[in-house]
Amino acid sequence: MSSVTLSKNIMSPLAYDVFSMETRLEHQCIITTETAQNQNFFLNFLSVLNSVKTQYIMACKEYSFHSNPKAQIYYCSVAMEFPKLFLTLLIIEALFIPQMQVQAAPTNSNLFREYIGAEFNNVKFTDVPINPGVEFHFLLSFAIDYDTSASPSPTNGKFNIFWDSQNLSPSQVSSVKSAHSNVKVGLSLGGDSVANGFAFFSPSSVDSWVSNAVSSLTTIIKQYHLDGIDIDYEHFKGDPDTFAECIGQLISTLKRNKVISFASIAPFDDDQVQKHYLALWNKYGNQIDYVNFQFYAYDKGTTVSQFMDYFHTQSSNYKGGKVLASFISDGSGGLSPQNGFFTACNRLRSQQQLHGIFIWSADDSKANGFRFEKQSQALLASPQ
Repeated sequence: MSSVTLSKNIMSPLAYDVFSMETRLEHQCIITTETAQNQNFFLNFLSVLNSVKTQYIMACKEYSFHSNPKAQIYYCSVAMEFPKLFLTLLIIEALFIPQMQVQAAPTNSNLFREYIGAEFNNVKFTDVPINPGVEFHFLLSFAIDYDTSASPSPTNGKFNIFWDSQNLSPSQVSSVKSAHSNVKVGLSLGGDSVANGFAFFSPSSVDSWVSNAVSSLTTIIKQYHLDGIDIDYEHFKGDPDTFAECIGQLISTLKRNKVISFASIAPFDDDQVQKHYLALWNKYGNQIDYVNFQFYAYDKGTTVSQFMDYFHTQSSNYKGGKVLASFISDGSGGLSPQNGFFTACNRLRSQQQLHGIFIWSADDSKANGFRFEKQSQALLASPQ
């Protein structure tokens, strides 16, 4: 960028403010949009640049009408410098504003989420302890676009209920939400399996799948008084681009229709899984509120140090997203609470990166009295 060479004495106060700000930008060695201070600087800078457009137009007009040399110097100073400032405006808009608007850096949160109902072991909402100091999301597991026959087959976006709806019914959803103002309930789509086989994402076409999914899910969501959806497909017969379009259009439509208020995705570290979810994230990331990354899919015996590395890697993959820390109740994978999960959470919190915690699942936690649900929520609700 150009340095300022004009004297303050021959410039208007507004023009000089712009040139001073340009000089500040020149000498700023490290430019980042991750702090409020720098964001405010850029926004203020743009405000001044936009204001000077009016003065530039006036200067061009006034220059041609004034015969006074001093007046000509004054208006000419504004007119000559504006092209440089306009270039600065374009650079800043291209490099910084999209990042601030679309993917502002997330920070710590008191969000707690738990999957429930997949294993049909009679767990109820009322069994699970709910701390009033957290934002609590139950995720009903699962709704799947398969039929409900003895040998289920894909239905191209026509979703059916595959969770324990006897214990987790519409009236029970309404009851838990009425009893706890901090509770929301969503449903998770897909999952690992249906009956004795894998649950595949298997669309006939993007348009037909989206149409069927919007219709069937809107019915279920309204019937059960739900607030959001979670995407947990783990097996695919469609390519990554088709997955991205189907899921991205589904989420966008449900939000636009005000059927849901949040959407999350639940990937894990597998090549095919990541290809599909990153394709979705790269095109529709601005529609996705949370990333329920399955850190428990890593090897059992994961250390705190390894967990931190995994977390930072996935935060980089899903850049700008609210990636939640997670563990599995039965201790079969990842970093367990007994081996340092909460140590890792406290480290993330000190780095302003604890965007929430989720657990798979309430069904398994019932056997241990929801000990770690209580501990997770106590951490999230505690003063920082």
